[in-house]
Amino acid sequence: MKIIVTGSLGHISEPLTKDLVAKGHAVTVISSKAERKAAIEALGATAAIGSLEDASFLAATFAGAEAVYAMVPPNMAAPDVLAYYRNVGHSYAQALEQAGVQRVVHLSSWGADLDRGTGFILGSHEVEGMLDKLPNVALTHLRAGSFYYNLFGFVGMIKGMGLIGSNYGGDDKIVWAHPQDIAAAAAEELTRAATTGTTVRYVASDERTATETAQALGAAIGKPDLQWLTFSDEQTQQGLEQAGIPAHIAANYVELGASIHNGTLRQDYDRHQPHVMGTVKVEDFAREFAAAF
Repeated sequence: MKIIVTGSLGHISEPLTKDLVAKGHAVTVISSKAERKAAIEALGATAAIGSLEDASFLAATFAGAEAVYAMVPPNMAAPDVLAYYRNVGHSYAQALEQAGVQRVVHLSSWGADLDRGTGFILGSHEVEGMLDKLPNVALTHLRAGSFYYNLFGFVGMIKGMGLIGSNYGGDDKIVWAHPQDIAAAAAEELTRAATTGTTVRYVASDERTATETAQALGAAIGKPDLQWLTFSDEQTQQGLEQAGIPAHIAANYVELGASIHNGTLRQDYDRHQPHVMGTVKVEDFAREFAAAF
C-alpha cells in the first residue's frame, strides 16, 4: 500500500513508519523540517517537506495514496491553540477530499466526544467534526489516552518539592497510552480493509489512579513514598504561571485536569473501552521515566 504518515519522526510517527516499511508498504512521511529528510529516508521512507497548514502541498502529497495517518502536532507556541487545530483540520479536510483518499486514520484523544470543558482536547473534537464530513471515506478516529511522556513535565516538581501535584490526583483514574501502543493500533487500522463510514477506536496501555502511577514512578526513581496530591484549580493555575507558562495555556491545562478529576473526560471511554489493552504498563514506562530522571 501507499501510505502517508504525518507527524515527522515524532513519538508515534517514527515507530509507525518503521512498522509499515518493515511490512513492505510504500511510506511517505511529511515533516515541516528539511533537516529531517535524511533521517526519514534512512528508515526506508520518502520524505515530503512542507506545512500541514498548506492544503495544496498536502493534496499533492496525498495524491495516489491508499491511506493517510493524520495527526495535529502539538504547538503550544501558537497564539491561539484552538485556531491552530482548526487551521490544520481545514487543511486536512480540503486536501483529503481533493486527493480522493479513501482511508484515513486520525489521531484524536479520549474526551474528544465533548464540545466543552476539556482544554486542548477541544481541538481534537473540532478536527473530528471536520473529517466526519468527508464523503466516501473510511475514517477511524484513534482516541488515545493521556500520553505517558506527559509525566516528564513533573520531573522538576519531583526534584524540587518531592511530590507530584495538579488539579487531579489521588484516587482519580487516568487512562494512559504509550506511543508504541498507539503506533501499533494506527498501523493495524491503516492496513485494515474498511468500508465507508466513521468509527472510533480507543487506545489505552493501562488504567491507574494517580496514586498508583506515582507509586510506580517513585519505586523506579528511588522515592517509594512519592505522592500525587490534588491541588485546587486556582493553585494549579498560579503554579503553572509561576513556572513561566502563559496564562491562556495554563488555563487549558487546568480545564483538562478538571475534566479528569470530575470524571467527565472518561465517560465515553468507559462506554467503549478497548477490546485489547496495549502492552506498555505503568511499571514499564516507569523504567523510561527513571532513565530520564
